[in-house]
Amino acid sequence: MNRPSQSGYRGALSRRAMLLSAGATVLVAACDMPAPGLSGPRVDATRPVAVALLVPGGGGNEDRDALARNLENAARLAIADLQGVQIDLRVYQTAGDPQRAATMAARAVTDGAQIILGPLFADSARAVGPVAAQAGVNVLSFSNNPDVAGGNIFLLGPMFDNTATRVLGYAVAQGKGRVMLVSEQTEAGQVAERAIRVAAARTGATIVAAQSYELSQQGIVQALPRITSSARATGAQSLMLTAGPNDALPLLAELLPQNGLSPSAIQYMGLRRWDIPPSSLSISGLQGGWFALPDPALTAQFEGRYANTYGAAPNAVAALAYDGIAAIGALIRRGGPAPFSAESLTQPSGFAGVTGVFRFRSDGSNERGLALAEIREQTVSVLSPAPRSFTGGGA
Repeated sequence: MNRPSQSGYRGALSRRAMLLSAGATVLVAACDMPAPGLSGPRVDATRPVAVALLVPGGGGNEDRDALARNLENAARLAIADLQGVQIDLRVYQTAGDPQRAATMAARAVTDGAQIILGPLFADSARAVGPVAAQAGVNVLSFSNNPDVAGGNIFLLGPMFDNTATRVLGYAVAQGKGRVMLVSEQTEAGQVAERAIRVAAARTGATIVAAQSYELSQQGIVQALPRITSSARATGAQSLMLTAGPNDALPLLAELLPQNGLSPSAIQYMGLRRWDIPPSSLSISGLQGGWFALPDPALTAQFEGRYANTYGAAPNAVAALAYDGIAAIGALIRRGGPAPFSAESLTQPSGFAGVTGVFRFRSDGSNERGLALAEIREQTVSVLSPAPRSFTGGGA
């Protein structure tokens, strides 16, 4: 085996020791049997419907303030697009703090909020849920942490199991369903592994091997011989990587080919988006790699409209706020005295989001229509388009 190169180490792991980002707050696994959602308050659709938007600004943190602005901007853009629906959007700043989020949620329901959109972070969503439940109000959180889903909390953030199902389903269809899983030794890595195993059972993929590494430069180097030998011994056709471009992925993409696992010999696949940041597309080891992403055409339309309206490109989480308002508007338009009930929120047909179709599951998680793409000559090439509607019943 070749000695690993050191050239790719510079800054690859120092930029981020943790897998999670503001828009991806997965920590631990979901509860097996969440409580049913609430029926929701009665709504008079002839009057403006009070919607509370909980955003992570107001605490003096520049990054969180920027996220808050993006979420509010996207929500207001969605409201402007609604026809025949009146929404009274009331914005509450949580500073990304769970206690303050709970306080703001209490204030929102006192102010008459009939549904809560947000908060972003999982610990804040966990704090908001019981407060809103006491008032009979359901919550559409931007989090993707399955541990906080259920009861009156429904998640808008992208789910690992949804993404893994899309990627593994495509791999099976292409005759590359013997998969080796490579994950980091963190809580997030454990969640990712469980999600991939669930997806494998759904799609008929076979996890022939699993290897993990300590999330450090030395940990990755030490794991390389195990990863390589295990892939060869098990006859793996594909390599499923849970790392993202902002943590270990660039280093793995450099060192794995140098140590006998060339992407020309085994199919690289990712659980995270490999096109953010765009510079990731130039990584040589990722050429030919597969990953899932929201409908690119619809995403481009949203990003263009947002930029034209607000003078800058949106953060990746902004689309979640648009989707939340779109779902709320669709439910109001559908009618009925309690449009935000759990039954209404989990309708099998789902909703038309700004980046594609999505629907809430009965356990509070979600399913999104995703495209399957390949990195080809440093660009994103769609191999299988995102569905524009759901054909089966929701889970």
